[in-house]
Amino acid sequence: MCATEGEMHSARGCRVYKYRNWSVSFSKSRMPCYTVTVATGSQWFAGTDDYIYLTLVGTEGCSERTLLDKPLYNDFERGAVDSYDITVGENIGDIVLIKIEKKKYWVHDDWYCKYITVKTPSGDYIEFPCFRWLVDDKEVILRDGRARLPQDDKTRVAKQHRRKELETRQKTFRWKEWHPGFPMSIDAKAHKELPRDIQFDSEKGVDFILNYSKAIENLYVNQFMHMFQSSWGDFSDFERIFMRIKNTISEYVMQHWKEDFMFGYQFLNGCNPVMIQKCTQIPKKFPVTHEMVADCLERDLTLEEELKAGNLYIADYEIMEDITANATDPCTPQYLAAPICLLYKNSQNKILPIAIQLSQSPGEDSPIYLPSDDQHDWLLAKIWVRSSDFHVHQTVTHLLRTHLISEVFGIAMFRQLSAVHPAYKLLLPHIRFTIAINTKAREQLICENGLFDKANGTGGGGHVQLVQKAMKTFTYKSLCFPESIKARGMESQEELPYYYYRDDGNKVWEAIKSFVTDMINIYYASDETVQEDEEIQAFVKDVCSFGMQDFDYCEFPKSVQTREQLVEYLTVVIFTASAQHAAINFGQYDWCSWIPNAPPTMRNPPPTKKGQTDMKLIVESLPDRGRSCWHLGAVWALSQFQENELFLGMYPDEHFIEKPVKKALETFREKLTEVSKLIKNRNEGKKLPYYYLSPDRIPNSVAV
Repeated sequence: MCATEGEMHSARGCRVYKYRNWSVSFSKSRMPCYTVTVATGSQWFAGTDDYIYLTLVGTEGCSERTLLDKPLYNDFERGAVDSYDITVGENIGDIVLIKIEKKKYWVHDDWYCKYITVKTPSGDYIEFPCFRWLVDDKEVILRDGRARLPQDDKTRVAKQHRRKELETRQKTFRWKEWHPGFPMSIDAKAHKELPRDIQFDSEKGVDFILNYSKAIENLYVNQFMHMFQSSWGDFSDFERIFMRIKNTISEYVMQHWKEDFMFGYQFLNGCNPVMIQKCTQIPKKFPVTHEMVADCLERDLTLEEELKAGNLYIADYEIMEDITANATDPCTPQYLAAPICLLYKNSQNKILPIAIQLSQSPGEDSPIYLPSDDQHDWLLAKIWVRSSDFHVHQTVTHLLRTHLISEVFGIAMFRQLSAVHPAYKLLLPHIRFTIAINTKAREQLICENGLFDKANGTGGGGHVQLVQKAMKTFTYKSLCFPESIKARGMESQEELPYYYYRDDGNKVWEAIKSFVTDMINIYYASDETVQEDEEIQAFVKDVCSFGMQDFDYCEFPKSVQTREQLVEYLTVVIFTASAQHAAINFGQYDWCSWIPNAPPTMRNPPPTKKGQTDMKLIVESLPDRGRSCWHLGAVWALSQFQENELFLGMYPDEHFIEKPVKKALETFREKLTEVSKLIKNRNEGKKLPYYYLSPDRIPNSVAV
């Protein structure tokens, strides 16, 4: 590693360095001295009692391997900042690398190093961001904090370090197929098998079994667990447990969930605001006629005229067709449906349901339910739509399209981007703990006989089928927020003024895109610079060819040719992990804790005839007491922010040191603050405020 090598001898207060066939002596007082400052992390167990050695590597040579130790002082305590003087016997040139080594003192004691700064003899300060764990007898080599593209490295030492770093990472971060047809995931069976740098600081914080159990206890619903398979008596039974755990929105949902306006509103601003789309043609499989819905139309137009005027919308759960219902408990059959719902924008711009079919095949045993039907028939039809929406939300919108795809981006990043690459520094905060939470979920939550099977109608394998099915229509462009809105015909604010998910999402997307544009323009002088960046090209290709298994229909790019394409790609990664996940995750307790509004399973099959439904049948169709309790624990736990959560724009780990980057970061924060203010002002006085895409409530990464 050193550019020169020598042997040290001491004699009468002098140090003599032998190099080749000559030697030179220095008085100790004249030897160049570097002051090294080392910062230890403040998280639990960040400090260490192990030996820490440091070597300075310069263009002309290197320092001795120096033990960092202050006698009678406990170094490297949690949160500590320690300084040491390192003298060298000859000019080592400009510092290009520093090597840190940790050696066992008594037993291996992991250490988290935040950063190291070096003050040179000339008084200059060089920053070396680290922000990683040293485990066992680990060696870490750091470069200074300036971000560099691969083509910027000209020296043999820098190129060699970069190549070895990626070779090591590619052996550590390996792809593995969890299920056929899934996006690839990390090759680790359990959280403890993950590289230390991507593990949670405290594994207890993400123990799903422990967290769900605590949630059930804290929600005061554990008293019902002993009656696991028994039914509730009526809706007042739900209310008795709910009144202990309500919040502002969930209480409003409980009070209004039966009303058509609340049912329609959730398609726009509930947990799963991605199913609704403009209806341009009534599907043949859903033979709704004008006569059926004439009473619902307010503009003296026919159904066909309303269609042409752009006042009809549709939510089609075709993906649910033929998904296997949970059969893990033979004593309690569970059922699924694949409904279609026609929605109407009335003269007050409210979205209302006007027709529901509970299967994909019309016929005598698949009637079309209408608001004019018996109130119990209509209510049960809406409950079935809400249950199907819950399944698609949890498995496709949430699991696949935020958790699993963010893991793909994260693994490819670690495998293909050096720590000094600007895209690595940019993306790292946005994949924080994502691989860890997904690994923990595969270990406890969505595994065979996991917690998901306890309460969900798609447990026992149906959720796997759903992901496999959804992957066949999952495209890269569907992750581009404005394009995903446009593809559903939902882009016009004039036509649909109360679609806050769209409006707030566009603002956050533009703020992120503007920030990424600023960053790309700092490091890429031209489109040719993008094309010549072998690491960014390898990153994009790894995502498509390995992460997405090169599926033809996914249409993920295998390369990026322009700065504009790179900006869009990195914006997709950041937006998906931050804003999109926040929009569809943190409202789960608000919208799903009132169980009749989001049943995780149904215990009776979808009705096939009208006029046979009463309140008793509805209650008996809803989840039993035990599954209701598990469901409440789940949506509560999943809706909580991580301890010490970092929100969009918060980057306490300073991986970048360049002034233009810090200016871009400040501009980004200012734009996010402005968006938060606009959302806060709009929400003033609203009974149903929409705040899931307020930047001050958007965590940086998928971590829960």
